[in-house]
Amino acid sequence: MHLHGAYPGHQLGLVDLVTAVAGETPTTTARNSATVACWTLISRATGLLRVVVIGAVMGPTYFANCFQAGYIVPSIVFTLIAGPVLAMVLVPGVVRAIGAGGPPRAREMLGRVAGWLLAVSSAVVALLVIAAPVVAWTLSLGIPDPAQRARALWLTTLLVVLVAPQVLLNCLAYLGMTAQRARGRFALASAAPAVENLVLILTVVLTGWYYGMGLDIDHVPVGLVIALGVGSTSGVALHAALQLFGAARVGLLTRPSMRWRQDPEAVAVTRRLARSVGVAAFPAVGMYVLLALAGSVPGGVFVVQLSYATLFSLSYVSARAVSMAALPGLAHAAHHEDGVTFGSAWRQGLSYAVIASLPLLVLLAVLSGPTANILANGELRHAALIGPLATCLAVVAVAQLVGGLCDLGNQALYARLDDRIPRRASAVAFGVTVVVAAGALLVPAGGSRLVWLVVAILVGELAAAGMVLTRLRRAIRPERFIELRALAGALVATVAMVPVAAAVWWIQHVHSGDQLSNLAVLTVGGIAALAVYALVLRATMARRTSATS
Repeated sequence: MHLHGAYPGHQLGLVDLVTAVAGETPTTTARNSATVACWTLISRATGLLRVVVIGAVMGPTYFANCFQAGYIVPSIVFTLIAGPVLAMVLVPGVVRAIGAGGPPRAREMLGRVAGWLLAVSSAVVALLVIAAPVVAWTLSLGIPDPAQRARALWLTTLLVVLVAPQVLLNCLAYLGMTAQRARGRFALASAAPAVENLVLILTVVLTGWYYGMGLDIDHVPVGLVIALGVGSTSGVALHAALQLFGAARVGLLTRPSMRWRQDPEAVAVTRRLARSVGVAAFPAVGMYVLLALAGSVPGGVFVVQLSYATLFSLSYVSARAVSMAALPGLAHAAHHEDGVTFGSAWRQGLSYAVIASLPLLVLLAVLSGPTANILANGELRHAALIGPLATCLAVVAVAQLVGGLCDLGNQALYARLDDRIPRRASAVAFGVTVVVAAGALLVPAGGSRLVWLVVAILVGELAAAGMVLTRLRRAIRPERFIELRALAGALVATVAMVPVAAAVWWIQHVHSGDQLSNLAVLTVGGIAALAVYALVLRATMARRTSATS
């Protein structure tokens, strides 16, 4: 099959490209892709709802800052020791083990890797409990009043101790998720994280009803912190149980073994995991730094955390989703040293990533104000936060495109077994983000500081994308890097949808309804804008296809 010159609008679609190159049936790949996309969207939506509910119940208080930054500490720590790279490294190992010795061999290897992971994570849990006062000190450092700061230090220390076991539970959850994906089962693996979010949402709502809403540090009882910590950890435990149930359904539930040193395949997997830590660790540490700095502004952690949630929610249904679909074809072409096919697969992936990201950029950038007005609810419904949140969302609109393209480039480099540049790019992005974020301390503690912190995310993504795409451009020469016709069609469609998005903004601006009616206006208007984008894109691609046929 000749793929050279493929572009969106051609009869060969993205799913067809991937399945044709990777050797899978189009129906199976399309079904699995739709399953992952659907449940991931639901999980991300519940994650976004979680942030909104916490902000609405707790309000722009220093306690809200401490809780929102404190309860995600285990997730950040888990990312430092394994995180998203776990599935990327472990799935191929499990698949090879199944091919060599069937499910029994896969269970043996998986159990030994699990033993190593659980040993490491158990030690990390112990260290986190010991270091809880230090972690709490960093999260409460921005509180100006000494008495409130001391109280926040004690409450945050207690919270970190209560949620520390989540590091171990996250390892179990990801092991179960990896086992399911290795056996071609995606529904439960993608849906289970939503349960964790829903449990925490229920906990926050019930504690707000029982103890009161908008409580600040001086008035927060210890019982409230205990209830929140136990509820958060219970949600992660339920998530882990569901993932392990899924592993049992596919025949890969195994008992952890401490004999990983006796298994060359398990040793190889653990070494690859150790080498890949930085790719996921640097973004996690960067987020921790930004949240710690945002804690100097009442309600600041809510704004920055919601910006992060929006960034990842958009990117995982646009460019990052494309990167996951494009990886098999890229890896197959790289393995066979087929530069023509690799270049064609890259150009098509790049075109689809841009096509998927541009309409989201326009909608969020133009409608950032109305969107922020809807997201800020309850105790957080203040103009002092809505304005900065709107600006932050506009910055995120650009960052999701840049970050998605960087991720696509990383996938292409990994397909070529080049992990050096992704590691360096991750480190550079972290350094740039921290330096720019540190400059926020020169800005008065308010909305401008929060905007500066979110701009730091964008600048870091730009630095990483520049390194990754430059290296990739050199790697695929003499093949073309971009498909100008496809990108031109996407730009024409983007320009066509701008007036529709602007009209939606104007209607919402003059409309004086409640939150529900405003949401309805944005939803209908967004659908209309996307419809215009799709129609113009299709017409443009059809004309270009006819002109070249």
